[in-house]
Amino acid sequence: MPDHKLDPNKWVSLYSDYLFNYTITRINDREVAKDLVQETFFAGLKSMVNFKGQASERTWLISILKRKIIDHYRKINSKKGKAEVKVNFNTEEDEGDWLEERVADPYDRTAEDTIENEELAMAIQKCMSKLSQKQAQVFKMKTIEGMDTETICNELNITASNLWVIIHRARTAMADCLENNWF
Repeated sequence: MPDHKLDPNKWVSLYSDYLFNYTITRINDREVAKDLVQETFFAGLKSMVNFKGQASERTWLISILKRKIIDHYRKINSKKGKAEVKVNFNTEEDEGDWLEERVADPYDRTAEDTIENEELAMAIQKCMSKLSQKQAQVFKMKTIEGMDTETICNELNITASNLWVIIHRARTAMADCLENNWF
């Protein structure tokens, strides 16, 4: 992997639009998104000595921004007592992809990402234990193991429509549980 170098003088011109667009899709508040991008640049300046050059400058800044976004939600949730962050996991476009989107980029590992993934894995296990046995089995086969519909239906002797009802209910229950136990 090539060594990458930091050039903070170019961060705003090269990455501000990308970081802002990344943030606005997760925060949905322009002023907060701008603030988080600015905080990301400041944090990057402060932690330049920790940059090892194993990732690109943009990837490194995104990993800082991800932590800023998580911290933002933790802060507003701790103030309100209970998570009020509503995440719609079952939109038409990303049906089936919601779990994968919650896991950090496997090529952009930091110690914080590793801890976050371990916490997420424990939350997923806890939430799966609350599902019925059939829902947990179908959820695991379809979402975690990535098995195709026909294989699952044959293995469990169920119809495709029954599978989709089960998986929808399992994902809805998992989304609700993760919202309460993870976000």
